[in-house]
Amino acid sequence: MAAWITVARSNALAPGEWIKIELEQGEALLFNVDGAYYAVEDLCTHDGGPLSDGTVEGCSITCPRHGARFDLRSGEVLAPPAYEAIHVFPVRLNGDTIEVMDDR
Repeated sequence: MAAWITVARSNALAPGEWIKIELEQGEALLFNVDGAYYAVEDLCTHDGGPLSDGTVEGCSITCPRHGARFDLRSGEVLAPPAYEAIHVFPVRLNGDTIEVMDDR
């Protein structure tokens, strides 16, 4: 059964910042977008490359390899060549820590 994993302190990420985090089944990216936290799998569904070197603008990330763009909140594809959404993990604040659930 999936469990909540503490990944950072709430003051570790200012709005607009993100970090790579380690989950049970691999790496993910944790974002602070205007005070809201989102976590996505560090994997482009187009070709399996990492998203961690991509460009983040507002609530979207663009894959550095071929330009696929995804919504950080829903995982939805915003621009091809990807057609499958990326995985978005549940995130919650627990006191002064940020927790993510690896629910894959």
